[in-house]
This record gives sequence, C-alpha cells and structure tokens, in this order.
Amino acid sequence: MLGGFGYDSRDSELIAQYHKARALLKPYNQLDSTALDERSKLLKNLLNLVGSGVWIEAPFLCDYGEHISIGENTFINANCIFIDNNTIQIGANGLIGPHVQIYTAEHPVKASERIIKTTKGPTRYLTSTKPVIIGDNVWIGGNSVILPGVTIGNNVTIGAGSVVTKSLPDNVLAFGNPCKIQKNL
Repeated sequence: MLGGFGYDSRDSELIAQYHKARALLKPYNQLDSTALDERSKLLKNLLNLVGSGVWIEAPFLCDYGEHISIGENTFINANCIFIDNNTIQIGANGLIGPHVQIYTAEHPVKASERIIKTTKGPTRYLTSTKPVIIGDNVWIGGNSVILPGVTIGNNVTIGAGSVVTKSLPDNVLAFGNPCKIQKNL
C-alpha cells in the first residue's frame, strides 16, 4: 500500500488498523475541548508524529492515523478528513481550514480495472496510493481538496474551495478548480 502498488483496502490487516483508529477517534471527537491532556494523549496514540502545539478541532476523521505526521504549532480546523492510505506529512506552523480533505488513495478510472470480482464474499475495489507532503507555514483555505501525490511547498497560501491536483512550489498564492498559481509571494 505505502509503495503505491494496487491493493485491496478490505485486507484483514488494514481493517484491524482502521478499527484501531476508530477506537481512538471516537473518544477524541467526543471530548470536551478543555480536556487538553487527554486530547494530546489520544493524538499521540493515533498519529505517527505530533509536534508540540498541534491543535486539531473535532470532529476529525482519518483512515489509519499512523501514516500522518504534523509539525509543531499547526492548527487543523473542524471537519477535516485525511485519507491516509499513504503518508501525509504536514509541516510546522500550518493553518488548515475547516472541511479540508487530503486524499492519498486513488482508484483506476476504468470500472473493469477498479472492480475486483470474487467468488467468495463481497466485491472488492483495487486501490493505489501516493503520499501528500505539505511544507512549513502553509495556509489551506476551507473546503479545499488535496489530491494524491501532491507536494505543497513552504509559505504557500491556498484559497478556499480549491482542488489541488498538482504540486505547488514555495512562496505562492494559489486557488481555483483546478488550483493554479495566482502570484508569487
């Protein structure tokens, strides 16, 4: 999965990792906002790396958690969804707006290549992944979507509602669907 090769997302090992993440996300998303120590403990058990000063508003959703690394002082607003079937690396001092979605998983466009017919059990779907890397000091506006394989450089601002389909260099303002560089900063 992490190598980018096709896999079945309903593999029993992956389902066990998924259930472990759900067992940590449920209490996290129900905690009182003042329970800072307990929130921090749950995040450290869920995520691969959590820098000091990271704040993630509830509700927060992810597939596995263990593939997500977040640098210090990054703020992630409410209702963000991180599909971490591959690594998601977020740098320090980031601002991620509400309803931002980060995807690492993708499927073949052709249905005949996407659907795995089985003689036993339910239909399966072929999935592959690409990592997402977000640099330091990045602000991603609300309702933006970051697609698999995208790298966002340092000091980048992405306007709200953008669909980021391609990597962005350092020090730019970008927005739109598809997201395009509007100016250098």
